[in-house]
Amino acid sequence: MGSFSLWHWLIVLAVVLLVFGTRKLRHVGADLGGAVRGFRQGMQGEGEPPASDATPKS
Repeated sequence: MGSFSLWHWLIVLAVVLLVFGTRKLRHVGADLGGAVRGFRQGMQGEGEPPASDATPKS
């Protein structure tokens, strides 16, 4: 069993585009990007206490 050639991958890509359509794939890509962005922000702020924008009332 060898690796797939370029033609195999192009045919798979064409079938995926026909099944899902470009609009659904664009939304999936945007959702995945948002999830990765949120994960990175969560990892950066892991060791820091949450900053509050409100001033304390005294």
